[in-house]
Amino acid sequence: MEPNNATNSLKYEICIFRTMEELAIIWQELTAKYNNDNQLANELWEEIKESYTAKKRHYHNLTHLKYMADHAMKYQNNLSDLDTVLFSIFYHDIVYDATHKDNEQKSADIAHKRLSQLRVPTDKITKCHAQIVATQNHILSSDSDTNYLLDFDLAILGESPNVYQEYTRNIRKEYAIYPGFLYKRGRKKVLQSFLAMDRIFKTDVFYEGYEQPARDNLKSELQSLK
Repeated sequence: MEPNNATNSLKYEICIFRTMEELAIIWQELTAKYNNDNQLANELWEEIKESYTAKKRHYHNLTHLKYMADHAMKYQNNLSDLDTVLFSIFYHDIVYDATHKDNEQKSADIAHKRLSQLRVPTDKITKCHAQIVATQNHILSSDSDTNYLLDFDLAILGESPNVYQEYTRNIRKEYAIYPGFLYKRGRKKVLQSFLAMDRIFKTDVFYEGYEQPARDNLKSELQSLK
């Protein structure tokens, strides 16, 4: 057992390192379009990395960022402003406290400050701020890019049952401060709110590919909580 545990641990560390490395490249290429201050870009990347690798981050971490960034790149031809969506991905969970309900607003405010430092155009900063705030309630937006961002954020719900179950285990770890009965009560409300939506996924491409698997996963988890 010991060698297997050590091997699995090493694989995990390598995976995390590669994730950080790939995200750092995306960040550097993105910020270089607006600012040639490499020191500032590095400092902001370190801030992002530190936030998303905090000990209490089990799901809302760099792996989640990479997952969303991969989707953004895959569907970039569907986006009118890939850069702003990528900025929104990097900053949408930079503040994450399971006991607070204003994480999205605080994250959006930090994004506004940091993008201003990078001298990103005002219209992009405004869009980024709005996109991050939109991740709080996941309501259909009149802005197509925002709807894609929301779908990237929730795509995990429509993954295979095994991937979904891993997601739920990591979410439970992030809410470890709450005892079982309180967590179940709150989690049921979250699941029921998703299931009550006319459409969990706002874009047609994600609705067609992820909607039914997501509803199956949510119903299965809800049943397990009962």
